[in-house]
Amino acid sequence: MATQHVQRMSRLMARTLREDPADAETLSHRLLVRAGYVRRSSAGVWTWLPLGKRVLENVSRIVREEMDAIGGQEVLLPALLPREPYETSGRWSEYGDLLFRLKDRKGADYLLGPTHEEIFTLVVKDQCTSYKDLPVILYQIQTKYRDEARPRSGVLRGREFQMKDSYSFDVDDAGLAESYALHRAAYQRIFTRLGLDHRIVSAVSGAMGGSASEEFLAPAAAGEDTFADCPGCGYAANTEAVTFPLTGEGAGAAADHPPLEEIPTPDTPTIETLAAHLGVSASATLKNLLVKVDGEITAVGVPGDREVDLGKLAEHLAPAVVELVTAEDFADRPDLVRGYVGPQGLGKVRYLADPRVAPGTAWVTGANKPDTHARNVVCGRDFQVDRHLDVAVVEPGDPCPQCGAGLRLDRAIEVGHIFQLGRKYADAFGLDVLGREGKPVRVTMGSYGIGVSRAVAALAEQTADERGLSWPEEVAPADVHVVAAGKAVQLALAEQAAEALAAAGRRVLLDDRAGLSPGVKLTDAELIGVPWILVAGRRAGESVVELQHRATGTREELPLAEALTRLTP
Repeated sequence: MATQHVQRMSRLMARTLREDPADAETLSHRLLVRAGYVRRSSAGVWTWLPLGKRVLENVSRIVREEMDAIGGQEVLLPALLPREPYETSGRWSEYGDLLFRLKDRKGADYLLGPTHEEIFTLVVKDQCTSYKDLPVILYQIQTKYRDEARPRSGVLRGREFQMKDSYSFDVDDAGLAESYALHRAAYQRIFTRLGLDHRIVSAVSGAMGGSASEEFLAPAAAGEDTFADCPGCGYAANTEAVTFPLTGEGAGAAADHPPLEEIPTPDTPTIETLAAHLGVSASATLKNLLVKVDGEITAVGVPGDREVDLGKLAEHLAPAVVELVTAEDFADRPDLVRGYVGPQGLGKVRYLADPRVAPGTAWVTGANKPDTHARNVVCGRDFQVDRHLDVAVVEPGDPCPQCGAGLRLDRAIEVGHIFQLGRKYADAFGLDVLGREGKPVRVTMGSYGIGVSRAVAALAEQTADERGLSWPEEVAPADVHVVAAGKAVQLALAEQAAEALAAAGRRVLLDDRAGLSPGVKLTDAELIGVPWILVAGRRAGESVVELQHRATGTREELPLAEALTRLTP
């Protein structure tokens, strides 16, 4: 291995902090700032200091190696993009407020790229004209931009972030399936090499478009995604992608229910107050949420012990815009009684419902009158569902869609997402090549993303402990952190160890800072989280050092020569 440069901490721009930053919400946020890896520049925008940049580059290197191994070709597209391609695809409006929009001095519209499907499509349209030019996989590692309303959790959710996005282009669906499989396997190798505990789960496509998609999730308490997994059959999905079939429970049984009956229920505008007043379970009531779908008021029904998953609802109704109704909306519609809405007698209001609201099921629900509810309100007899949709929040113990066992829920960080886009963007931009039969063939695409900067934070969340960061070896900013306890003999031995390790090709961080106690240096070493810590301490005069493995905390004293042998396999 080539000789490495010894990075001296006396010259390193990495000021560690004893206290957590006041605005830190997550473990990775606290530790990456305290250990001198990043500093906040503005809300959701971060400066990567030398140690952080090393980790970021190590993650990027692993991603590059695995992308190259499946035949990917790296390019670099601009981050400043014209409006027209995104107008053509529809995403100029679909992205809404998440898109950074700006004008140049001539008044032309531009955006800062959140993803680059449109631009990659145009590149391939310019470069590829025949089926012989395909398949092709292009990728880049680049800064992306999203105007998050509430950037938080440090580099986990920022307005500016590093991302690897790749795109496959094939002449048919079989080729797309193969490209998708190549990326899926490459992602598994990437996250394994990074040392990330990860799960592959079914997902929804969102603004990306397309059909089949899967997420790579890193379980962590700081995660913003919730996923369900089944201990019985191995099924796993983001909760927004968990689907339950229309069971037909109670179908044809409307005649078995008593007639609808209105009952006075003063001061019961919530499910909890209603259930207590009537002495029934919340699951026997029907909750009706009013939303606006592209401005049109729509009612959504779920059992009263459930909540409406607005993410699921938006995915089902995309590209329509879904938003909650306001007090002003109620004022404009006196027929809609806030807190007492029921599906019967809603008139022209469209009614959507969860599959549990099946034909023949009976409910307690609002009577569309103040202080009044109705019971024995039967689906199919007293009201009709315009469309059944999976819109209820998934709860622990819900039946697995595949085997029926109870689902478990856990929090996780999304670190990767792969999509079979199909021909959405090829159709938008007329991406055709000349096929084998001499006729134009419409190209089919895949889109594959990895959050590079997010992966750094996810690793910090999963591997840190009460003492600080603890990086896996492939991504760590150094292999060995050499600490000179303070005296001249200790510094001399530390220098000797550092130079020997560097000559053997090991990346070395040498704490040669003067005027600091051994305790402060050791605390910093554990905070920074390099895999091995070698301390030239009290037995330096005997050429004996202490070797500590950061992840396990094991320590032992041994001669320097033996320590060097162990650290330079």
